[in-house]
Amino acid sequence: MTLIICGLAEAPGLIATRAPSHMITLLDGASLGEAASPLPPERHLKLAVNDIAEPAEGLVLPDEALVLRLLEFGRGWDASAPMLVHCWAGISRSTAGAFAIACDRNPHADEREIAMHMRASAVHASPNRRIVALADTLLGRRGRMVQAVEAMGDYDYTRARPFDLPAAF
Repeated sequence: MTLIICGLAEAPGLIATRAPSHMITLLDGASLGEAASPLPPERHLKLAVNDIAEPAEGLVLPDEALVLRLLEFGRGWDASAPMLVHCWAGISRSTAGAFAIACDRNPHADEREIAMHMRASAVHASPNRRIVALADTLLGRRGRMVQAVEAMGDYDYTRARPFDLPAAF
């Protein structure tokens, strides 16, 4: 039961070598067309969203409906093969999405344990705070997901690379 997190450029190679059964793409609307996949549409969720935490003119702010779609898609994954979650660079939107799915699949797990596992696996991970906050509210985590991501501390975006996050804790 593995979530593979990466950037757009790494996705084709990981699809070829790791054969994920499901995929989530989190890109701005203009870039969604670049996210081709051999997976059928019902196993590839494409979400048009910008990597922002506050409203900005001309950009798509993550909202509750987007996070609900992400969580519902994650619930439909049987975990018999990995799920690939990617954004442009594999740093913010994808790590937030994977963190939200891991928390959803593990309702009694310590959010901090999941976040610290992510940090140990990926020094570049910086989950989008708005996606995390929305998931925290939707999952009834009472701020613990937000606090866990804050506890991850600084990140080093220059060292971005694909990584795995267990979906079971």
